[in-house]
Amino acid sequence: MPKPFHFKLEKVLDFRKQAEEQARQALADAQRLHLEQEEVVSSVKRKLAEHQAKEYEKLSAADLWLWRQYNEALKSDLTTAENRLKQLALNLQKARMIAVEKSKERKLLEKLKENQAEKYYEEESLKEQKEYDEMATIRFKPKDI
Repeated sequence: MPKPFHFKLEKVLDFRKQAEEQARQALADAQRLHLEQEEVVSSVKRKLAEHQAKEYEKLSAADLWLWRQYNEALKSDLTTAENRLKQLALNLQKARMIAVEKSKERKLLEKLKENQAEKYYEEESLKEQKEYDEMATIRFKPKDI
């Protein structure tokens, strides 16, 4: 019976698995932040639409000034929120690419491990077969004719 296969790069494989898990966690965090920012943008857009739907023609000069100031502040907030959303979208894409790369690196090393294990067990099987053949040859006694 052959002894078990020992992969020499097992620690590297463990490290790559850990790096892949960290990349997945970073991706999940990036997705969460992106979704939260989408909600912020939606909220600001809703507030702006509600504010602009109000009738401002009947307002006094002071109230009209306040209406315009608030309208400008909402537009500024919307621009800021949309810029932040764009930045978070870039971060999300980068995190996704890193996670895919880490996954490929791990899979590559796992494939190497599988191939080496398969080759190892084939070689062990051949050695065992040769030993059996040798024993059979040694034990064989031809019958005298």
